[in-house]
Amino acid sequence: MSTSSFPPPPPFYKLYKNYKEDDPNSAPLPPPPIKGTYTCFGATYTTDDVLPSLEEQGVRQLYPKGNIDFKKELKSLNGELMLHILELTDILIQRPSQFARRVEDISTVFKNMHHLLNLMRPHQARATVVRILDMQIQRRKESVEDIKRRRAEARRITNEALAALRGH
Repeated sequence: MSTSSFPPPPPFYKLYKNYKEDDPNSAPLPPPPIKGTYTCFGATYTTDDVLPSLEEQGVRQLYPKGNIDFKKELKSLNGELMLHILELTDILIQRPSQFARRVEDISTVFKNMHHLLNLMRPHQARATVVRILDMQIQRRKESVEDIKRRRAEARRITNEALAALRGH
């Protein structure tokens, strides 16, 4: 019995395309993209790219609704987080059995900070694309300048060679 590194495909592959005529249109079209919700491994997912609000996730929102000053709110939440961590250390020293509420408060602050950072992701993506495009423009300008410089150098060398040939 011999083995092959690349065994032949199973015989049913012929059911999906007409290989005798080598017609590229004979293969079936792929299924259309899924829209809405779908289930994968028992979990339900959605194809909408919408960040759910904290209320939809069952988390108390600690920053005001509406127009958000991200820098100010993140600094505020960071200060609140440090305060909760200090309170947690005090509680762990004095009353270790009552730490669960402080851990929940810390978790809420972390979730709020994470949500604020996720709200900034579209802006970050746009800024990244703008930066990449600026870098591409700069590289292309540098390439054009390099080509112009090399063309001028080649012209100078050919003119010198032509003058040397005429001089003899």
